[in-house]
Amino acid sequence: MTRRTGAVIAGLLAVAGLGTGCSSAPQPASPAPTAAPVAAPRTTEPPATTLAIPAGEVRLAAGPFTDRVRLSGTRLEGSSVRGTLAITSDVSDVLALEVSAAFYDANGRLVGTGMFQHADEEPTGGGPHVPSVNGIPFTIVSAPADAPVSAAVLSIPVLVNE
Repeated sequence: MTRRTGAVIAGLLAVAGLGTGCSSAPQPASPAPTAAPVAAPRTTEPPATTLAIPAGEVRLAAGPFTDRVRLSGTRLEGSSVRGTLAITSDVSDVLALEVSAAFYDANGRLVGTGMFQHADEEPTGGGPHVPSVNGIPFTIVSAPADAPVSAAVLSIPVLVNE
């Protein structure tokens, strides 16, 4: 038997093995689960406890969605950060959005965190929903709200659009 013939036979045996695993013969029922499945927790990195960031800066941390969004008008106002987030990859509806903020004092120490959540709802007026091309305005307040905020780092752990 040549090497080529051996390879052909091995390939045919592999295909035959796959075919028997995909047969339409009835299979015994699998046992019912004993516990309800638990949703996997969202994996986001915790904010840095200290960070060298210039006073007054609002920065967007790199993440899986940062290439699909544009921030505009971001600014610190006391212990909160405001801005507008627009989707740049397409103009479809945003179904779910979370923007997290880590707030830092003048020494670069983490003084609080906050989160903005947005969920698009079905239109109530009977007409079609028109996606906002101007973006979604957001405000995130530091926790605690009286922390001496000097800068903020934003991240986007959730972005779902049609």
